[in-house]
Amino acid sequence: MRRRAQTGQMTVELAVVLPVVIVMVAAVVTIMRYVACCATFDHVALDAVVAYGTSPAGSTLADNACSEVRQTIVDALASDACDVQVSATKSIEDGQPGHLTINPLLVTYTCKLTYRPLISSVSVAGATFTSPVALTHERTLVIDRYRPGVVI
Repeated sequence: MRRRAQTGQMTVELAVVLPVVIVMVAAVVTIMRYVACCATFDHVALDAVVAYGTSPAGSTLADNACSEVRQTIVDALASDACDVQVSATKSIEDGQPGHLTINPLLVTYTCKLTYRPLISSVSVAGATFTSPVALTHERTLVIDRYRPGVVI
């Protein structure tokens, strides 16, 4: 009789602990994927801005360079959970009072990675639990568009 009671107790303990362990494993896997995406993003964003930001193919417009940089980063990440945005602005606007313009051709590229976990909603017994969490990571780089390889 005692053996049967212990078996039932172990089953109840497993039923209580197993969902907690599964959630913890899912959280660890999500964090590891985010860190891997950030590492890839940091390396590829730097290389793409230096390669395409200084001499964009086709035209010298910043929009064209931003789209080429973004496409290169998206191709390298190859993940549906990641969204990439790239923007370019002049570092110092011409004619700003109080600023000495040493090089008016400096451009600041800002690359932003937004990571959304793969398991963002769970439905249990008709109740849906959603996670509004989106992790972001940003990389900024200032370059001279007309001197390839010069990073400031």
